[in-house]
Parts: sequence; structure tokens; C-alpha cells
Amino acid sequence: MSLNNAAAAGFSVPSERRPAADTFPTMPLRGREPELLLLRDRLRDLRRGHGGAVLIEGAPGAGKSRLLAEVADLAAAGSLRVRAGAGAQDGHAVPFAPLLDALLAGPAPLVARERLLALSEAEEQRFWLLRELQHELERAASAAPLVILMDDLQWCDAATRSALRTLPARLSGRPILWVLAIREQHQAGTARAWPAERIVLRPLSTEAVALLAQDILQAVAEPVLLELARKADGRPLLLVELLNGMREEGAITIQNGMAHLTATGGIPMRFRSSIRQRLERLSPLARDSVRFVAMLGRDADVEVLAELLRCSPVDLMGPLQEALRADLLTDLDGRLALRNDLVREAVRNSVPAAFKDLVRRQAVDVRLRGGAAAMEVAADLAEVAQPGDHEAVSLLRRAATDLAPTSPAAAAALSGRALELAPADHPDRPALIAETAVLLWLTGHDDEARATAADALAGLLEPEGEAQVRLSLARLSSQRSFAEAVRQCRVALALPGLSETTLAHLLTLQALALIVAGDVEETGRAAEAALLAGGFCGNRAIEATAMAVEATLSFHRTDWRHAFDRQDEAVRLATDAGILHSPWIPGPSWQSFLWSSAGEPLRGLEEIDLALGRARAHGQVAAARMWSLYRVRMLLDAGRLAGACAEAEAALTEEGATGNTADVTARYALGRSALYAGDRLGIAQLAADALRMTGDEAPFVARAGSWMLALVADCDEDPARAMAHAAAAVALGPDGATGATPLDAADDVVFVRMALRAGDRESAVRMVRETEDRAGRNPEFPFLTAVAEHARGLLDDDVALLSRAAERFAGFPRPIVRASALEDAGRTLAATDRRAAVARLKTASELYEQAGALRDAARVRRRLREAGIRRRGRKSGAARGWDGLTAAELQVVRHVAQGATNRQVAERLFLSPHTVNTHLRHAYTKLDVNSRVELTRLVVEHDG
Repeated sequence: MSLNNAAAAGFSVPSERRPAADTFPTMPLRGREPELLLLRDRLRDLRRGHGGAVLIEGAPGAGKSRLLAEVADLAAAGSLRVRAGAGAQDGHAVPFAPLLDALLAGPAPLVARERLLALSEAEEQRFWLLRELQHELERAASAAPLVILMDDLQWCDAATRSALRTLPARLSGRPILWVLAIREQHQAGTARAWPAERIVLRPLSTEAVALLAQDILQAVAEPVLLELARKADGRPLLLVELLNGMREEGAITIQNGMAHLTATGGIPMRFRSSIRQRLERLSPLARDSVRFVAMLGRDADVEVLAELLRCSPVDLMGPLQEALRADLLTDLDGRLALRNDLVREAVRNSVPAAFKDLVRRQAVDVRLRGGAAAMEVAADLAEVAQPGDHEAVSLLRRAATDLAPTSPAAAAALSGRALELAPADHPDRPALIAETAVLLWLTGHDDEARATAADALAGLLEPEGEAQVRLSLARLSSQRSFAEAVRQCRVALALPGLSETTLAHLLTLQALALIVAGDVEETGRAAEAALLAGGFCGNRAIEATAMAVEATLSFHRTDWRHAFDRQDEAVRLATDAGILHSPWIPGPSWQSFLWSSAGEPLRGLEEIDLALGRARAHGQVAAARMWSLYRVRMLLDAGRLAGACAEAEAALTEEGATGNTADVTARYALGRSALYAGDRLGIAQLAADALRMTGDEAPFVARAGSWMLALVADCDEDPARAMAHAAAAVALGPDGATGATPLDAADDVVFVRMALRAGDRESAVRMVRETEDRAGRNPEFPFLTAVAEHARGLLDDDVALLSRAAERFAGFPRPIVRASALEDAGRTLAATDRRAAVARLKTASELYEQAGALRDAARVRRRLREAGIRRRGRKSGAARGWDGLTAAELQVVRHVAQGATNRQVAERLFLSPHTVNTHLRHAYTKLDVNSRVELTRLVVEHDG
């Protein structure tokens, strides 16, 4: 942009080149404070007799000319002589013309006019012309300091550019300040060759844009208007054109000092007209190139553009250079793009919508022929494909499948779009419905997922299509209702003529649903059939899932070694197939439960945290919800009751966190923690939840409910009622023997204690035998041995066994289980060895208190008092004040006091935002504060 053009934008220009009258008032220079400071320093140096050179680089409209104008005004205000010139894009390439124009202009030219003009006319005299210029400038500078401004170097002739590279170096000892401006696109070729300091004008900051908009409109721009202003790419000239044009066309209204964007707001007509004129000045192929790039999106590949224009990339070299010089296109790492959003929208608006979609659809085909993957073209295809486009349906479906593991939200959008495009008679429509429903569920849209599948079943479907939709419903029900998942699989399996793949998927999912529902015997038959079907159809996901089901089946049949081996085999198979982290592979989740059951919940917690992190990072809402619930159980088993409760509460507040899995993990953890702590309200809620669960169709859920009712009755010191519920909770083996308690192997000891209190020694003996048989069959798992020793020691009042069990438990992160064994040993020893009894009871009390099992700790303190030892402990229930905060709550409040948001705290501590909210809510209650300000004050006072 020349200095003459600067006046049209409302910029101040040097007096010797300024139009007779300024059409627009001069506005403050915004966002260029550091650059202006440097130029002020150089002018100050010049007044002290020191010359220099500064090269200003920037995109068209970035404010180079405006900055030159500011330098001219500052120089004139300081009584410095100023001469200014500029290259012209459409001017004649007359050698030295811009430089001579600057030096010879006005009534008092700086140099001898006749002599220089004569030398400039003959090419062989140019060497002498340069020498003469140098001599004349030395003479002029010796009289007074001089400022020479030169704009648009990119349009200057070669002789002028050469002179402007040479003269500043030769005259560096003279009081001459050269300030030159050039477009940024010429940096690579020539800009770095100039012997000058460089100023690179970057896009204006958001704050500077807002201030400049306020200067232009004489009002404060509302946020939506500023959002539109950002399309000017931080270039002052574009912003001036955009806002002035919109105001003139009535798209901006000013009310009470605020500028508002009206409903008709958009790119102003005069800006579109300006772009249209620039396009018309291009050659036909250059013009078409710009239009096609605008239609293709944010950027375009040269080869794709060439094929669409039916020419070779070589043929496009000249036209593309033409478009680049016209500042319509830019090169982004080898790809072409419109210079900014305003230009792109203006060019796109000049093309009919139908033609735009047609071009983009053809571009997709070109890219596919060039080897692009479905995922790479999916976004464009989803926008431009028309209903009935079978190829688009297939490509979008494939892209959704590829994206599902890492970006289920994007996959759901693509799958849903494919469903919109697929006609009613499309052969893949039922499968597409099923896939879309599952993806919606994965992203947390449970209701929409169910509605999608249910609507399909309401229509007429062939058996294969119905089976696929019911398979998706079974998956959607897998966490909410185990029995419903089983029912959907059974209905689908009864349909005739199913394909081998669909049959294998149904058999596998049925086995998975049966095992979580608690129907062990039927699971065995289903798992065997699923494994055969998966191997027959060569689907590794099916095989891996069936193996994981078999592993869990072996676990229930007390063959733990086989369970671990089979589980490891399933994980290896899934890993080799690259599907380990697929939401359909239950291997990692069951692996963590196996470790927790074996007394290693922290090891299980490590695997769950990794899986939870992946699920959150990839937006797998349903998977993250599942892993969060599993994490609650690991924390409970590890004796981290406060953390388990906080995460259980947080998990239950999330949308969709209801049903069977939530009952047997989060609600169970909250209830069990309430029992440990003596929280009567929590215990009452546990009883209500447990009673509801006993009526569930899934055997496992019903047994879990009965066991929870048994725990409540035991807390109420009602042994008969406790034993009645406990008997309903255990499973019966083939020989009628009592099986394990449903939720925790260590609870077999609790069952024995209940039976003894109720006077049912026979049931206690059966449970002890079962526990010992399980430990005998699994000698590699010492945790089971410790449980068996504890149970036998309790039955026989054997202090040696109880003490040995406590010692074994010391090697496992199950503090409450160990404390229970120590308590039983101390109670038994009290009559014979008071000192040993007290030692064990003290340790038990400490373990209970550290875990937050305050009710149990109080019971142990009573035993200690009976032995003559008095210990003070925390009161039952949630303690108040700073000392009442748990370790997790302390971490959260300290991060919050440092100014972190809840989401930032969640990221730092690897928690969910819901869990952080729960911890913070508990902290507010305990500290009796209502705001972050109060909380921060307390933290500062406490921590200094």
C-alpha cells in the first residue's frame, strides 16, 4: 500500500505527500507501541547526528504505511527534513523512479535535478548516477539531518532496490535515517538482504483490535461484533474497511455508547466489490484458482487444484504467483489458502452454493484417487454429500469406525450424517443405526442412543438388521441393566438366518452380560459357544472378549491361576490386534478387579487410572463413567474411604450414572463407608438402596443387595436378621455348600462372624471350609490364605491363626482387613496375654482411624479401655474444621487457594471435575465458608 493509499484509509501521511484535505480524521496508532518506541529512538539518534536504517515488514494492510506516516509526523514535529517515495504495482518500471521522485519532489529538491535526470536516462550511466546520488545526499545531510521514507519496496524497480540496499551502507556515517517498508511475502527472497534493523508487524492483539474498533466506531464494540472483527486477521486496514463498510450499510447500530451488530451484519458490499475488482484484474486461470481454493475450505493442495482445473501443476505456477502477488492467496507450508477469512468469505459468496458443493464433492474424489484415507475427507464429505450418495455413506461409515476409539464424538457425528444420507432401502442402514446408537452412548448421549435404536425396531426390519440393532441395545444396557442386556441378546439370537459375524457378536455379548448378571452356569455354555464363533469368523475382538469372560468364569469357580492366565492371554490377543483400548474389550477392567480381589487394589488402581486417562483424553464419556465407578471400588478396597466416597458421589452426579453397575460399586462404596464411619444417614440410604437391589432381575445384583442388608442388620446388632440376609447373599454350589460372599473375598470372614453371632455354627463351618478350599486350590495367592486363616481362627478362637493372618495381611494394601484380623487376635489374647493383646488392638485402632473407619476404631478403643488403656480418637461422623479435612480435600483446597479453577485442579490431580466439586463442597461445609475468597483466606492463615 502506498502512502497515498494510506490517506484513503484515514491515516496521516507526510506533509509533502498528503492530499489537499484529509477525508477521514487521524486515529491513534494501536498495537504498535514497541515498534513506535524503536523508531522514536532512531529519530532521537538522528538529531544527535547518528544515521541508521530500519526495514518494516508486514502483510498488506498490517499498518506499514501508517507507521511510516507516524515517523514522518514525528520527524516534522522535530524540525527534521523528510522525503518520501513508494513503489507502485501498476507503475512503469522506470529505473530509480521512486527514489528520484522522493528526492526531487517539492520546490526545494535535495539533489541537482538536471544532472540526475540526465544520468538516469542511459543504462550505462547508472553507476555514475549512484555515485552522484551518494555525493548529493552527503552534501544534503551535512547541512541538516535527513529522514528518507520508502514504501512498497516490493513494487520498486530493480535499480531502486539495489540503490536502497547500497546507499544506507555507504552513508552509514551520515545523519540520514532510512525507513523502508516491504511486504512480508518477500522476506525469503530479499528482505533479509537489506542492511537495516528489522521490524516485523504481527497481527494486532485482541486488545488492540478492540481499541481500534472503538476508534473507528466511536463506541465500544459488543463481543459478537469483535468476534466478526477478528476475521480481519489483526490487520488495521482490513478492520477499517470492514467496520466502516458495515456501518455505512446499516449492519452496525450505536446505542448508549455501545456498537451492536444487527441481524443483517455480514461482509459489507464495498468490501466484496473490492475483492471482485481485484479478482477481475487477474488472468482467467489465476481467477479460477482463487475461487476454487475458496470453495475447497481453509486450504487446498496444488495437485488437487490442478486436477479440478484440468491442467497440470506446472501450468498453475504463473497464475498462482499472480494470485499471491495480488495478496489474495497465501502459501501455508506448501498448501494454498485465502489470505484471511474476510477474503475467503467474499470470494465464496460470489460463487453459487450448488456449484460450491459440486466442486468440493469432486475434490473429495480427487483426494481419494490420490490415496487419501476416509478420515481425511470425511469432514468435507459430510458437508457436501447429498441424500442417496452411496459412496459417501460407505466412506463416512468407515471414517466413523476409524475415529471411534480416539474421538467418539466426531465418529458419532459422521455416523449420524451417514445415516441421514442413507436411503430407507440402503443395505447397510440397520448396521449404521446400530453403530450410530452405540457411538451416541459412548459420548454420553444415552437417551438419544436408545431412541435411535428403538425407532429402528418400530419399523420393519429383516432378521439380520433387527439382530444388529438389538446387539446395540444390549451394549447400551450393559452397565444400566444386566438382565436387559441378556434379554436383548436372547431375542436377537432367536432370529433366523443370522450371519456368522452377527451371531458371534451376540454370543459374546450374551456371555459378557450373563457373567456380570451373576448366572455362572449359563455363562459357561455361552462363553464356550462365543469362543468357537469368534475363532470361526476370525474376529479377534470377539475372541479376546470371550477369553476375558472365561477368565471371570474361572475366577467364580475358584480357579484363580487359570483366571489370571486366561485374562493375560485375552489382553495379549487384544494388544496384538491393536484393540486393547477399545471400549468393547473388558480385559483391562477385569484385570484390575482380579488384582483387587487378590489383595492388590493399588495395582488395579494403576491400570484403571491409565484407562480412565485415555477415556477422558479421547472423549469416551461412557467408558470414563465406567472407569470412574471401578476406581471407586479400588479406593474402597484400599481403605481410602474419604476418596472412595468423594468419587462415588461425583460419579453418581454424572448424567447416565445409574443402574446395576452404579449400584454395586458407587452406592455400595458409599454405604460400606457409612458403616465403617458410623454415619446413620448413610447407613439408612444403604438399607434403602439394598432393598431395591434385592428385587433386581440380575442374580448378582440381588445377591449384592442381600449382602448389603446383612451388613446393615449386623450394624444394628440384629444377628438373626443379618444371618437371614447373609444366607440369601451367598451362592450355592452343586453339592449345596455355601459359596463366597458376592462383593469381596475378605467378606467371607464377615459372614463367619455373622453366623457365629446368630448361633448358626453350621453355616460358619461351611463358609470356612469353602474359604480354605479356595485358598488350597490357589496357593499362589497368599491373600486368600490369609482370609482362610482369619476365618478358621475366628471359628476356632485360634489366636495363632488370627495373628498369622494379620501378619500376612500386612503385605497387602488392605488396612481395614488387616485391622479386623488384629482386632480379633487382640480380643482373643486379652484373657491370656494382655500386653500382646494391647499391642494388636492399638495397631488395629490406628489402621481403622487412618482409613476413616471411625465406628470400628471406637469399638477397638472400648476393648482397650477394658484392658486398662485409654486412647482418644476422632468422633464418629465427619469432623469439622481444618483437622477434619481429608488428605484429598486438603490437596484440592490448596490448589483452589492458588487460583486454580475446578477443571485445572482436576487436571493437576488426575480427578474428574465432579470429584473436585465434591471435595470442595465437603471442605466448604467442614470449614464453614461460602466462597473461594473465604477459603483462600483460611488457607493463607493456616499455611502461612
